[in-house]
Amino acid sequence: MALLKKLNHFAQTDKNSGFGSNANSYGGRFVNKNGTPNIEKRGMNLLRRISWYHTMIDMPNWKFMLILFTFYIAINFIFAVAYYAIGIQHLDGIAQSQSVLTQFGQAYFFSAQTFTTVGYGHISPTGFLTSALSAAEALIGLLSFAIATGLFFGRFSKPTAFLKFSHHALISPYGENKGLMIRLVPFKNTNFTDATAKITLGMSIEENGQQTNKFYSLELELDRINALSLSWTLVHPITENSPLYNFAEEDFKKIHGEILVFITTFDNMFSNTVAARTSYTFNEVIYGAKFKPMYNRSKDGSKTILHLDQLDHFDTIIFG
Repeated sequence: MALLKKLNHFAQTDKNSGFGSNANSYGGRFVNKNGTPNIEKRGMNLLRRISWYHTMIDMPNWKFMLILFTFYIAINFIFAVAYYAIGIQHLDGIAQSQSVLTQFGQAYFFSAQTFTTVGYGHISPTGFLTSALSAAEALIGLLSFAIATGLFFGRFSKPTAFLKFSHHALISPYGENKGLMIRLVPFKNTNFTDATAKITLGMSIEENGQQTNKFYSLELELDRINALSLSWTLVHPITENSPLYNFAEEDFKKIHGEILVFITTFDNMFSNTVAARTSYTFNEVIYGAKFKPMYNRSKDGSKTILHLDQLDHFDTIIFG
């Protein structure tokens, strides 16, 4: 009930958040720091509830390459075992007098040559079973490389909002009052235009003896800019109409709340709209701080220098 008294009753709730109002059904934050929903799906077979294409497209580069190399090594090992089981004498070019390890190694490299359709000709299959197995392997190799090529293209061509958000949100001086401030910056050589921003505040409130999720759309000083080339500080003025109007520094430490940030912008390279989102829990809000400038004029005055490593730099201040 203490939180309910703290809330500004002039603030209008947002019923279109998409997160529902039953607080007892939610655990943790609504949105992870990287922008993904904090949801674990169950109740359906793993193969049905996971899109493997989306999984392969979105995973980190090191994991994607590791899966490709692991698959390549494993599939050739399986075929090498099959060739050896049929009989090494059906692979013309492998000497029968060689050791078992050497023979298996040559069968493995024959499999790699067949899988990639290189076919050096040093070793060739003889007999129906070995020839049929090598033909099947060549087909599987062609299909595998076609799939891998499609995944590579999808990863390179996927429209992505290369935006980085500040690690903390700040409560800073704004005019004669205070403001909630969040900073973001484009960190790659991309050109963004027509950028729009939306910030939603979510809190779990005890109302009529039940925990209820309440969401508020926070009004921004600027919710749209024509070009996103430098850093952009999103500012929510904490006025008499803001749900944060009565909040003091200790309230951000005691109350469970989350600030959801949604950005959409047009990427000129892809000619497509891209989106990014993140969230800040109240313990990631710093009360009494102000972002430091992160760009300046070059020495010769011909360019503007944007310092990406200063995205999270701020000065601590004391409100009067």
